[in-house]
Amino acid sequence: MSYKTVNEFEHFNFKESYIASLELSLSNFHAYLDHVTILPENSKNRDIREMRTNGLCLTIQDATITNFVEEGYKVYDADGNLKSQYDDTPVSTEQYAETFENLSGCMIYSLEKKDDLYIFSIDTDDHTYLLTVKGSGDSEEWERFMNMNEE
Repeated sequence: MSYKTVNEFEHFNFKESYIASLELSLSNFHAYLDHVTILPENSKNRDIREMRTNGLCLTIQDATITNFVEEGYKVYDADGNLKSQYDDTPVSTEQYAETFENLSGCMIYSLEKKDDLYIFSIDTDDHTYLLTVKGSGDSEEWERFMNMNEE
C-alpha cells in the first residue's frame, strides 16, 4: 500500500464508511473499509483538508473480540403500542466468519476507540451489530487520496 499510519486512529473519521470485509487472524483484526474520511491532522494528508479513500485496511494488533452482539430492538404498531421485543443476541465464536461475511457491504454507524477498545456500531438493512475489539495498537493502510466528492 502507498500510505501507512501507525496509531493515528483519531485522524480518521469512519462514520458512514462501508465494510468491504472483516477478518480475524491469530493475532490481528483487519477491517477493509471504503468511503473513509482522512482528517486534516493525519500525518500523510498534505492537502490539510478532509480527504477520502476507499480500500483502507484498518489493522488492530494483538486483537481479541470482547463483545459481539446483534442488538435487540422493539417493534411498535401505528398507534405506538409495543407489538414485539427482541433481546440482544450474542454472536458465538463459531459464527464470526459467517457474520463477518454477512456484514460485507454494511455501513459503519460509528467506530470509536476508548483506551485499548475499538467499538464498531454496524448498521445492516434492519439490524445493528455492536462489535468490540481489544487491541494493543492500530495501523491504517491505503492506496490513494480522493476529493470528498469523488466516487
